Amino acid sequence: MDAEARPYRVLARAYRPTRLSELVGQEALVRALANAFRSGRIAQAYLLTGIRGTGKTTTARLIAKCLNCVGEDGTGGVTPEPCGVCEPCRSIAEDRHIDVLEIDAATNNGIEHIRDLVDNARYAPADGRYKVYIVDEVHMLSQASFNGLLKTLEEPPPHARFILATTEVRKLPVTVLSRCQRYDLRRIEPEVLQEHLAEVARREGAEADPDALALIAKVAGGSARDGLSLLDQAITLGEGTVENTGVRAMLGLVDRSYVLDLLGHVAGGEPKKALTLFRELMAAGGDPKTVVEDLLALTHELTRDKLEPEAAASERAELADKLGLAVLARAWQVLLKGLDEVGQAPDGAAAAEMLLVRLACMGDLPPPAELLRRLEGGGTVTTGAPAPGSPPVPGGTPAGTRGAAPAPPRPAPAVARSEPASLPPMPRDLDGIVELLSAGGYPRLAAQVRSGARPAEVEPGRLRLAWTTGTPADSSRELAHALHALTGRRWGVDDARSEAPTLAERDEAVRRERIDAARHWPQVRAVLDKIPGATIVDVETRTDADAPTPPARQEGSLSG
Repeated sequence: MDAEARPYRVLARAYRPTRLSELVGQEALVRALANAFRSGRIAQAYLLTGIRGTGKTTTARLIAKCLNCVGEDGTGGVTPEPCGVCEPCRSIAEDRHIDVLEIDAATNNGIEHIRDLVDNARYAPADGRYKVYIVDEVHMLSQASFNGLLKTLEEPPPHARFILATTEVRKLPVTVLSRCQRYDLRRIEPEVLQEHLAEVARREGAEADPDALALIAKVAGGSARDGLSLLDQAITLGEGTVENTGVRAMLGLVDRSYVLDLLGHVAGGEPKKALTLFRELMAAGGDPKTVVEDLLALTHELTRDKLEPEAAASERAELADKLGLAVLARAWQVLLKGLDEVGQAPDGAAAAEMLLVRLACMGDLPPPAELLRRLEGGGTVTTGAPAPGSPPVPGGTPAGTRGAAPAPPRPAPAVARSEPASLPPMPRDLDGIVELLSAGGYPRLAAQVRSGARPAEVEPGRLRLAWTTGTPADSSRELAHALHALTGRRWGVDDARSEAPTLAERDEAVRRERIDAARHWPQVRAVLDKIPGATIVDVETRTDADAPTPPARQEGSLSG
């Protein structure tokens, strides 16, 4: 077929792996599946999990190929390396194999669809060795559908195999998880993804700048599909050339030098200059959230520079010298909290501007060590108010007066600061975490943890939780960020299996136990008997302070 008449295929489809060994960044999964197929240990059901674009559906199709490949001569069996030329391999690759059925659970999630699937699974395959059912986004199935699938998953016909794929594994019932062999597809490391993108660009005849490919790999966030889609767009934009400048413009990213200047302005207490530069970036097509993310990344890099000066990049050296570790740590916390605000605000640019102003106004705060020293010495912590239009700079001289004699200090009222002198204690149980979130300004997240988290492991700095169905997908990430902001320490929040009750369920069980016990109290029984239809709503335990004071014993009274 003529090249001009051949239909164009996007890179994400054109370079889809055709065998297990071609999966990018999934060595552990490839090794496990290959060993299982070689030894004949074929599970009745597989569960593939991972973020979007890591290859879950592709892996499912490859497993179907491995199970049904007959080899070039038609005499082959189950293999980890399908030939790709036999009729089963070609028909599966072209989505036309009669015995490999793909089901999108997002649109076919009713019990009637699962009944049809279960009924169909009983019949022998028409053409292949196995009937393979691929259920994508399986977490979208209804509870009734899950229940209808359980028995078949556990004891399928010998000719049927199930492959479930999901991005939300914690939404699956434990009963389903226990019937499947689970394989987690990892986020692809940026270096590995960059190497893959470079190979694709070479095969496409495109000239690609390594820095531009590294940027695409970083923005892709571990997703091969996202990375290939961005590379496809960059090749088209650059007419066969992928350059750093063009990729930044395509992604709406800010040039590195602008981010350095922006952080320099806010660290130097120059909000006006910071806002002017930020608005220039927005006018050039920048994205508010991306700017904050770049500031976060730069803050982390500067912190590493302070701790490892021999590895510091030259363009960051001057700014790193001006900023102390305490200032960088404080900026990190403010930016991390501000990132969520920018994402949730109706006007992201306005939220980002207010975040920059907040950072700039923190420039005149004393370092935590000095604050602690003043508080311990009984002194008053004060901050001076700069003259209008003359924000403070790191050296303490107002902007625009470099080299001039300092102006007489303006009298300013003493302002007591309530900033904590030390980090708060780490909560040791889920109750303590909920209390910390409520007191720290995260009431919605506190309620979410109380009603939706089933604890598997809780210790300071590490949580392993099973979230109940209906909990937002980013709850673990949001909880980790909130605890980091409140405690000043990093927290690991991971998904796990757990049948433990949530705090809300536990409290409800305690309430019901108290009500059941109260029904047997003579006084309560008397009231219930006298008032038809009366019920006990709750039981409160009165403390000694709440109890009435007993009457004082009179002089001369007798006691038994």
